[in-house]
Amino acid sequence: MSELEANVDWDAEASTFDEEPDHGLRDPEIRRAWADRLRGWLPAAAADVLDLGCGTGTLSLLAAEQGHHVTGVDLSPAMVDLARAKLAGRDAVFLVGDATAPPVGEQRYDVVLVRHVLWALPDPARVLRHWSGLLRPGGRLVLIEGRWGTVSPAGISADRLTELLAPVAGHVRVERLSDDPLLWGKTVADERYAVVAME
Repeated sequence: MSELEANVDWDAEASTFDEEPDHGLRDPEIRRAWADRLRGWLPAAAADVLDLGCGTGTLSLLAAEQGHHVTGVDLSPAMVDLARAKLAGRDAVFLVGDATAPPVGEQRYDVVLVRHVLWALPDPARVLRHWSGLLRPGGRLVLIEGRWGTVSPAGISADRLTELLAPVAGHVRVERLSDDPLLWGKTVADERYAVVAME
C-alpha cells in the first residue's frame, strides 16, 4: 500500500465515497457507461466474480445486475457495510479483508475484478501472481488502473502493468478509458485504462 493510501482512513471516507461521480455512479448516464464497459470485460454467461477493494460495492452491483455471483472484499468494515446494504437481496457476499490476500480459502473464481488498488501496493508483481492463482482455468483478471494527475502523476502505467502481467497471462488486452468523459463525469487528461488478462 502506498503512503498516500496508508494515510487514508477509509472507514471515515465511506460515508461520502459515493459522492464522486465515478464512485457512486448515481448519474444514470455514468452508470450506464460503466455497465456497458463491464459487460465487455466480464463473461457473457453467469460467472463467479471476486471484486477486490470493492469499496461500497458499486461495480459489484453492476456485475450482480448482469447475472454474476459476486464476492466483494475490502479492508474497511464501513465500506463493506455499505456494500452489503447496496446489494441486499442480491447474489453477493462481502468480506472484510486485505485485497492482497483475500480471505476466500480454496475458493476459485472466473473473474478477479480490481479497480484502483494495484497501483498503491508495494509489490504488484507478487500480488498479480497471487490473484492469478485465485482464478479457475480460463479465468480472467480485470484490472482498472491509471496514472492520475499531470504535474506529479501517481499510479501505474498501462505499459508497466502489461509487463508485470507477462509471466501470469498469455493474452492481455488494454482498453483506454481516458477519452470517455462519461465514465468519470468530466473530461480527463491523464491515463486511465482497463486491462483484461487471460491465461
